[in-house]
Amino acid sequence: GKSITQADWDRAHRQAAERMRQSMPNVDAALLDSPEVKYSTLEGLVQDRVLEAAVASLRLSVSDQRLAAELAQNPALGSLRGADGKLDMDRYRQLLAQQGMTPERFEAQTRQDLAVAQVVGGVAAPGITSAAQASLALEALYQQREVQVARWATADYLGKVTLSDADLEAYYKANPKQFEAPEMASIEYVLLDIESIRKSVVVAEADLKTYYEQNVSRFVGKEERRASHILIAAAKDAKAEVRAKAKAQAEDLLAAARKAPDQFAALAKKHSQDPGSAANGGDLDFFSRGAMTKPFEDAVFGMKKGDLIGPVESDFGYHLIRLTDLRQPKQRTFDEMRPELENEIRKQQAQKVFAESAEAFTNGVYEQSDSLKPVAEKLKLEVRTAAGVARTPALGASGPLSNAKFLTGLFSPDSVEQKRNTQAVEVGPNQLISGRITNHQPARTLPLDEVRNRVRERLQTERATELARTEGVAKRDAWQKNPSTAAVSAATLVSRQNPNKQPMQLVEAALRADPTKLPAFVGVELGNAGYAVVRVNRVLPREAPPPQVGAQERGRYAQAMSNAEALAYYDTLKDRFKAKILSAKPGALGASAPASAAAPAASK
Repeated sequence: GKSITQADWDRAHRQAAERMRQSMPNVDAALLDSPEVKYSTLEGLVQDRVLEAAVASLRLSVSDQRLAAELAQNPALGSLRGADGKLDMDRYRQLLAQQGMTPERFEAQTRQDLAVAQVVGGVAAPGITSAAQASLALEALYQQREVQVARWATADYLGKVTLSDADLEAYYKANPKQFEAPEMASIEYVLLDIESIRKSVVVAEADLKTYYEQNVSRFVGKEERRASHILIAAAKDAKAEVRAKAKAQAEDLLAAARKAPDQFAALAKKHSQDPGSAANGGDLDFFSRGAMTKPFEDAVFGMKKGDLIGPVESDFGYHLIRLTDLRQPKQRTFDEMRPELENEIRKQQAQKVFAESAEAFTNGVYEQSDSLKPVAEKLKLEVRTAAGVARTPALGASGPLSNAKFLTGLFSPDSVEQKRNTQAVEVGPNQLISGRITNHQPARTLPLDEVRNRVRERLQTERATELARTEGVAKRDAWQKNPSTAAVSAATLVSRQNPNKQPMQLVEAALRADPTKLPAFVGVELGNAGYAVVRVNRVLPREAPPPQVGAQERGRYAQAMSNAEALAYYDTLKDRFKAKILSAKPGALGASAPASAAAPAASK
């Protein structure tokens, strides 16, 4: 009873494509916008809606405690926590703002994801499969087949294709989407960012000196201490008797060191089990607080120069420690601190100016929405221009023009039709942008005269491919009747693990051939490369893998079975909640229109 509209689908696909671009910067933009990839986005949307319906139907909920535990384990948030474990809320908001989210929305989404996981969790949990089941499936998956191949390459038939002007015109009219110039726009935009503000800030000499005097205690260096130690190793989870034995050994060494303090280095070289310092007589050089494990550090910074103490227990075992030297913190002068002071003040002032300017920027681009000049003049910003801007970021694009949220705003109906400013969009930490379209060129089919060569190449390739296929099919049929006449290559072994330089579609076709009727001749479509016939002579079992590899394969098989169970359960949920995709699947038999033509509702 809830529709997914074309707008929902387009928006979700833009977001998915942007995520792919960020994770794979070199990915082909045309691939991301292919009908197949777009359709997979729609299938993902349907899955999300079905699972959300299941959550509501089953009345599943997630407690605040479970949500807090999940957020605590989130690795992306780990770097935002201070030494006390508390979350830096400002950085947290900035991180989410880059993704177009608020903390409330992110936490609600996480809660929903946890609830959805409960729907399929029990079904998708790794199941138990027998060795016989796994062996049977893996043997079929990895078996080898001896094949011989004959090919009819499209390139060999290009010269046999003759095309008239009428042929070109008919093909052009039948395939207008292939010869379409994408929607493009020329834009102008203004960027408010803290970095440019920071560079323009001038710090007065008096402010520098005042700031130094007010914060002089912060500019004192840290006290450093130099110690040597002897470690008798004992893991923290070792049995009690093991740790007791290590401690007794450490006590004996301590007694020896106290009798002859000048022999501490020699004892460390002979007995210490710290590979990093034993060869240096246990010397750890100078270090400050925070560099060592806490029990060790507390002991060292409680000692006087020349003291010898132990055994000190840590997670690594038992330490005998000798404090050999210390350095008192040094007061840094104003001149020494000047560069750091200037940078710190400039940063603080820039942050203040940005906060004040951000409000003026946001209001200005909205209140005077037909021009960016007023806000640029008020805040002393540069009005920049760009041409050839599309709805999706160009391959290799960086900076604001690679931000999907900004581009979505630029190509909104209000911006395209009325040439209005976009709202202020946060495209990074302390970065706001607004833009407007100055010239818009909608997607259009290019004139035939302009793309005639492309039309010729595509039609010629199609017809040459069909000629290759026709001849290949005829040979396949003839060879099936009389295998001894087959003109094929030398025999070679192929498998999914080792295709032996053969295209995977050819390998898959060979592996699907009926092993009870050999030799078998199978035709294989190779797309624009042409056509092939593969002769399958015999089936060979694969060599038994090493035990460790076999165990890994059985584990992957068990996981695959679990995934299949989850998918089957999802299919039952689709039926239960009456999910129906109205847009034709690309390449499906009987599809009367491309997926993008289905509207207004793509799915229900």
